[in-house]
Amino acid sequence: MAADRTALARLAEEIDELGRRLTLVGAELRTMRTSGEAVPQQAPPAAPAWPVPPMAPPAFTWPSPPMVQQPMPQYGMAQHAMAQPRPLGPMPAPIRRESLGEKLGKEGAGSRMLAWIGGAVTLLGIVLLLVLAIQRGWLGPLPRVLVGAGFGLALVAVGLRLHRDPAGRTGAFALAATGIAVLYLDTIAATTLYEYLPVVVGLGIALAIVVGGLRLATHWDSASLGTAVVLGCAVCAPLITQGFTPTLVTFLLAVQVATTPVQLSKEWTPAAWGAGIPPLLASAISTFVLAKPGSWTNTAAAVGAGVIGLGLAVLATHRRPADPAALSLLALAAAPTLIAALFLPKSQAVLLAAGAAAVLLGVCVALRGTAGQLAGIAGMAAAFQATVTQFDGTARTAILLAEALLLTLVAWRVRKDFALAGGLAFAAVGGMLAWSTDFPPTMIAEFRPWTSGRLAGACLVAALILAVSVALPWTASRLGKLGAPGKTMPPWLFGGFLALYGAAGVVLTASLLVFPGRTGFLVGHVLITVSWTAAALVLLVRGIDVPALRTIGLVLVGAAVLKLILFDLSALDGMARVAVFLCAGLILLAAGARYARKVAATARPEEKIS
Repeated sequence: MAADRTALARLAEEIDELGRRLTLVGAELRTMRTSGEAVPQQAPPAAPAWPVPPMAPPAFTWPSPPMVQQPMPQYGMAQHAMAQPRPLGPMPAPIRRESLGEKLGKEGAGSRMLAWIGGAVTLLGIVLLLVLAIQRGWLGPLPRVLVGAGFGLALVAVGLRLHRDPAGRTGAFALAATGIAVLYLDTIAATTLYEYLPVVVGLGIALAIVVGGLRLATHWDSASLGTAVVLGCAVCAPLITQGFTPTLVTFLLAVQVATTPVQLSKEWTPAAWGAGIPPLLASAISTFVLAKPGSWTNTAAAVGAGVIGLGLAVLATHRRPADPAALSLLALAAAPTLIAALFLPKSQAVLLAAGAAAVLLGVCVALRGTAGQLAGIAGMAAAFQATVTQFDGTARTAILLAEALLLTLVAWRVRKDFALAGGLAFAAVGGMLAWSTDFPPTMIAEFRPWTSGRLAGACLVAALILAVSVALPWTASRLGKLGAPGKTMPPWLFGGFLALYGAAGVVLTASLLVFPGRTGFLVGHVLITVSWTAAALVLLVRGIDVPALRTIGLVLVGAAVLKLILFDLSALDGMARVAVFLCAGLILLAAGARYARKVAATARPEEKIS
């Protein structure tokens, strides 16, 4: 009991001490308020009037029996310090890219430059030595191959030894890259020049050499070594294969395949470009320089370059969607195939281009973001080539316009801007072809004895022009790419003009098909003017509360009046002229009366309210 009384006494003393300290804190806060200093938002609570243990401050720990008096911190000053706002640190400076002069001025930049330039010059010297040995007949083919292999292995070995010393690693990178390139070129020479190795075996050895070089670059974590290995193998290979041939494309594709693990695990953009661009470029040049560009070996090499480039690009963009090297190779992958298709017979060219279009559009559906858009654009380019290769005349124009309509509907459905741009491009090409050959303005302005087949084709083209000219602006406005007619008038006016042109063509060609001769021409123009005025009446009546419809209706009225005065009055004669003016006039009168009644009916409720 004595121990309990002692503990309670000490507890009472602690509570009294805490009350005195809180009183001091309150006095200090009042002093700071009067002196204008910062005051904490929440003041400490007042001391309780009865001995109830308060909530302990952060610096106070409740003692356990036997209780020992512990020094209390200056709670008021600590709380005041915590209430002060923390000063914000300096904003991070924007990252500034180093200029070329700054890079060259760094310590060790000169040694690195000398080492890499020396490696490149050494590699070129070995190539020239090999070419000179072939021209002068020095040694035999087998000694040349063995000497080249020994020299390449020696360079790699010296590079491995130098890499042990941190001061000599720059030279180690250059020597290793040069030695690997020498071994790769020696394998090409043994395969293509001396034919010691079958093509399959040579490809396997070349693939192993590049894989080993890239494995060494990955082990040393040197992007410069990996880029040098790839570029060294790609740049000097045409000197050994004696130009751009399908065999060169095949060896370059082996280099690209060897870089697959590096492209998937490392973001080495220069190495990816150095491995992906040379096969595409070599395939295109090989197609143009060969005596027979349509040969199957060249076509197979072009298709292989496209398939491998596309596959690696898809895998890389799956890992890194914003990788610039993968995106650029994805956009260019089908170029060699499409170039090779230009020199093939028609059926084979169409099959090749259509196949490329199908694959690229499938990739577009599978991928998202920028990669899917680039694949879609490349697929549309391939589809365009297949269309213009397979069809000609009116069929080509109609197919292009139909594809434009389909792309526009796809853009509206999936809300893709690049599909809308593709539809606009197809429509522009198809429209120019229609305007120049298949459905020229002279077919509307002048009567000629057209054949039934020509009239049927022109009617189809005119209907497609009408559909595309309506669908494109409507889809663009739904996607937010085109404002209302009152804000962006020129595109809507141009689309309306094309719609009137297509509608007039449909009516006139259908009339000529039903009534051959000049009678069909006159009837067609009467129907055109009457249909314009009737459509204007419908739009005005329906567009009382819709400004866009009201504007289109008024524009259509103006177009009908202009046609009456500028064309019908001079081109038509007899009853046709009388009929068109009477019908158009009566419809316009009815439109005016009906429109006035509609406007009055919609205005009455407002008058009553006012």
